Amino acid sequence: MPKRKDKSEDKKAPSKGKKGPKGKQTEETNQEQTKDNLPAENGEAKTEEVLVQELEQHQVLSNKHVAPDHLLQICKRIGPILDKEIPPSISRVNSLLGAGRQSLLRTAKDCRNTVWKGSAFAALHRGRPPEMPVNYGTPPNLVEVHRAKQLTGYAKFSSSFPGSMYQHVKMHRRILGHLSSVYCVAFDRTGHRIFTGSDDCLVKIWSTHNGRLFATLRGHSAEISDMAVNYENTMIAAGSCDKMIRVWCLRTCAPVAVLHGHTGSITSLQFSPMVKGSLRYMVSTGADGTVCFWQWDTDSMKFKYVDALLINLDAILGLSKISQDKVDSIQFSNGGDRFISGSRDGTARIWRFEQAEWRSILLDMSDRLLGDTCAEEDKFMKPKVTMIAWNQNDNYVVTAVNNHLLKVWNSSTGQLLHDLVGHADEVFVLETHPFDCRIMLSAGHDGNIFIWDITKGTKTKHYFNMIEGQGHGAVFDCKFSPDGQHFACTDSHGHLLIFGFGCSRPYEKIPDQMFFHTDYRPLIRDSNNYVLDEQTQQAPHLMPPPFLVDVDGNPHPTKYQRLVPGRENCADEHLIPQLGYVATSDGEVVEQVIGQQTVDQDEPGLEPSILDGMIRQLQLEQDQRTGADQESAPSGPQNAEGTPRRALGKVLFRASLASELSEIVQKNLSVTPRFLSLGGVGKPLEYDTQCSGQVGKVVIAQMLDLGDLKKISRRSK
Repeated sequence: MPKRKDKSEDKKAPSKGKKGPKGKQTEETNQEQTKDNLPAENGEAKTEEVLVQELEQHQVLSNKHVAPDHLLQICKRIGPILDKEIPPSISRVNSLLGAGRQSLLRTAKDCRNTVWKGSAFAALHRGRPPEMPVNYGTPPNLVEVHRAKQLTGYAKFSSSFPGSMYQHVKMHRRILGHLSSVYCVAFDRTGHRIFTGSDDCLVKIWSTHNGRLFATLRGHSAEISDMAVNYENTMIAAGSCDKMIRVWCLRTCAPVAVLHGHTGSITSLQFSPMVKGSLRYMVSTGADGTVCFWQWDTDSMKFKYVDALLINLDAILGLSKISQDKVDSIQFSNGGDRFISGSRDGTARIWRFEQAEWRSILLDMSDRLLGDTCAEEDKFMKPKVTMIAWNQNDNYVVTAVNNHLLKVWNSSTGQLLHDLVGHADEVFVLETHPFDCRIMLSAGHDGNIFIWDITKGTKTKHYFNMIEGQGHGAVFDCKFSPDGQHFACTDSHGHLLIFGFGCSRPYEKIPDQMFFHTDYRPLIRDSNNYVLDEQTQQAPHLMPPPFLVDVDGNPHPTKYQRLVPGRENCADEHLIPQLGYVATSDGEVVEQVIGQQTVDQDEPGLEPSILDGMIRQLQLEQDQRTGADQESAPSGPQNAEGTPRRALGKVLFRASLASELSEIVQKNLSVTPRFLSLGGVGKPLEYDTQCSGQVGKVVIAQMLDLGDLKKISRRSK
């Protein structure tokens, strides 16, 4: 490329020759103008020269049609436009390689930060939930808060959110998802998911907003006693009466750890909010009287046993000297500076550590309000505290007594304020609202669920858990969602009840009974107590998406199968389950879902197996017998499903075929099949004996020492 002419030569050219007075005056004028523009021109000229030299050195300008300063001109054009749309942090300073608001590559999304306005902040607490919007920047300062109050006027929380608002809470859905009582329910940190832990050894994950069943976590061999979600909302831990704690990943449902440390049932679990680099902590308590501390690393996701303490609360606090009976409940205040203990002797105490000793305020359950008379049955009943709870701002304490009363106390003075009447049985659930200090939720064995305004001592909302044909269901646990818009309850019959504000239409798209067909399959355990599905020999979280069935194991229609995660976009033929005969431990043969129905074709290059020949022979014999029976049988009324004799023939044929094949397999292969799966091509749910051309396919899915049909067929050769 030819070199550009030096600008210094151009400036020297006019100076040659003689200069007259007029030329001298013109030169002086030009020099004055040059002095004014000299710094800007010199800076631009040097920048341009450096840019051109670098481009020539690296041979970037190989295309002659591209001007040497093309990139510089583009940057000059983009800069003012970008500064107008997204102002930089420092005006008139641009950088192509800068970051944030100083970069020429910035976008509005990168610099999004909504500025607080007094009116917006005021409107935030006038009919809207009191959570800050996600896209807001730093909180408003004190001046902006006071300015907002001047613009809109002062208002108490109780007037902005009247207690009558909770009268609009309704039950969205009651779902049967467990075969036994459900004693544990919890929300995740976002409130989008609900976890239930049942006596059927399962932990299930549900959607808060539409009731979908997301996953089933299997592994425990005894009742689930408590659950906890970590603060990062990435894991759930479940304790059980099998003395173990299992931890799962919430993203993949994969097992993270199986923790052994207690010699008794796990009674409670809690993740610690303390953070030490990448280390986190969890604490668990057991029926053996020990408190175990567990450490885990967020990088390696490995848990480690740290320490265990043998706790005797009576000895530490001297409760045994003060209470005349067992202290069986304790709860710290939300502020953490006090706690309340409940005893079976009919008293509770509010404890505070002052002047190097524990001081307490006595709450006597036999105390009554002025004007109240003692009922006849209460004269012969010894009061006992069944449950205790603090309200959200720790100003009140609520105690549940075995005479079915709830008592509201002033936590500072110990004065009895209200008696809440409504329950007809003992109350074991007291749940405070996450941000409204007036609201308390109670539930009990009588099936009643109450929302109380404890500041007024009034009942705001009542729901009775009546189950059609089964009476009422005792409510065992309740929890509010973090935003206070929902709460979930579980009962003695295996139901999950979802309550909340707003429309219930999304919950109408799910069935009343939601189980996965793999929920209660047998498990194989290794030496570390990790589990595999016995039938498929796979870890539960690696198995294909299951099918949705009812409480009896019958598959739901196709529209409900699409609710299963992983089956939303499946073709209709992939949503039809395959049924099989399963032998139970009692020796009874039942029909249930064992997998997905597929139309398999014979693999090329393989000879027909012995089992296939047996099946065809049995099919042919059955077709001949059925044809002879139909010729001799008198004609009768037909319906859409055929004659009752034909329907009965289908059932008997399936049962007899399963029995005969079991005997043949046991005789020829010297193994005992655990169950047989029968399915016809195109009709997976029944085997039609009228179609002689239809050959049933038999899958021996689990043998004592062999695998699936292909393995059996190859070995039988």
